[in-house]
Amino acid sequence: MGKWESFFSKDTQLLKSSEIRDLLKLTEGRNVISFAGGLPDPSTFPVEDIKKITNEILESKSSQALQYTATAGVSELREQLVSFSNLRGISNITQNNIFVSVGSQEALYILFNVLVNPGDHVFVEKPTYLTALNVLRTRRPEFHGVPISERGPDLHEMERQLKNLQSEGKKVKLLYIIPTAQNPAGTTMYMEDRKYVMELASKYDFLVVEDDAYGFLVFDGDNPPPLKALDKEGRVIYLGTFSKILSPGLRLGWIVADEEIIREVELFKQNVDLHTPSFNQFIAAEAIRKGVIQNNLPKVKSLYKEKRNQMLSAMDVYFPSNVKRTRPVGGMFVFVWLPGNLNTTQLLQQAMMQGVAYVPGNSFYYDYSGTNTMRINYSFPSKEEINKGIEILGNLIKSKI
Repeated sequence: MGKWESFFSKDTQLLKSSEIRDLLKLTEGRNVISFAGGLPDPSTFPVEDIKKITNEILESKSSQALQYTATAGVSELREQLVSFSNLRGISNITQNNIFVSVGSQEALYILFNVLVNPGDHVFVEKPTYLTALNVLRTRRPEFHGVPISERGPDLHEMERQLKNLQSEGKKVKLLYIIPTAQNPAGTTMYMEDRKYVMELASKYDFLVVEDDAYGFLVFDGDNPPPLKALDKEGRVIYLGTFSKILSPGLRLGWIVADEEIIREVELFKQNVDLHTPSFNQFIAAEAIRKGVIQNNLPKVKSLYKEKRNQMLSAMDVYFPSNVKRTRPVGGMFVFVWLPGNLNTTQLLQQAMMQGVAYVPGNSFYYDYSGTNTMRINYSFPSKEEINKGIEILGNLIKSKI
């Protein structure tokens, strides 16, 4: 027992360290090829544009940019986000439907605190984004998992569970879902499945929290509109982030939702950190207005497609044939299923000793199943590191089969 443990609230027992953060600490400064984080390639950062924008803001808007601002966000950024949302097919919104957060991570924290009570029935994909799961766990809901296949979540299985819950007189509160370039699985839902989700949400009367972190990073085939673009009833709460398309260091995300939900989010944030950094918001607003993000996206997508192809080709060469993997059409990750007897948490120690890191997949399952899975990132390492790292991993896996 720690010296001060008796002083901590009971809620601290529900806090769980992010496996990704822990791995990033372990690999920092070490000669390890890291497939662990969801880090963008630094060469995609529009550094010169940001420098220029920063100087312009300090010259012309310093009194606003360096000052306190509204909790919901700088009006200039919210206005720009209205038009930016149109690029994803989200229309008929005003800046009153937009809330600016400190990354989409804070948005998830606030939303789950505002919406979820202990014991509420919550649906998540299996697997899904581990940090969202860690936040949700602190709310102590009843989890229900929707298995993911190559085409996304198994919605027929979800409907079967929904019917069972309804027959037991139980009400579902929300579904947390990543329809496009899913993290960690890399899958993107077909249009008919998106419509099916909206039908289920309406029929069984639950909210949908849609995480669209990678919606602007689809580089293969069609990029269907987000669920929010299909939302006729205002039940979808949409999350976007600048971390993957501008810079994660700016720590900026946003929510698009019904005004009633935005008001509750605003009240909660007032008690957390008052408002998102004003200066960073002005930078993002100008980056949209000047087309910096829009003009940079083709370069980012082209690079990530090359790196994805490099990783899949290397897996074809070095991984055993009985290893299953996804073929992402966007985003930053490949998800891998090893033969069932292998445990990727145990394997990680040996992998790191040989100079490679990844994230064991069980962290992405609400019930910590998926012990034979791993998430591998291709956006950050170089092509040479991808090839070398996958060869090391492949040889390690072969030695265990």
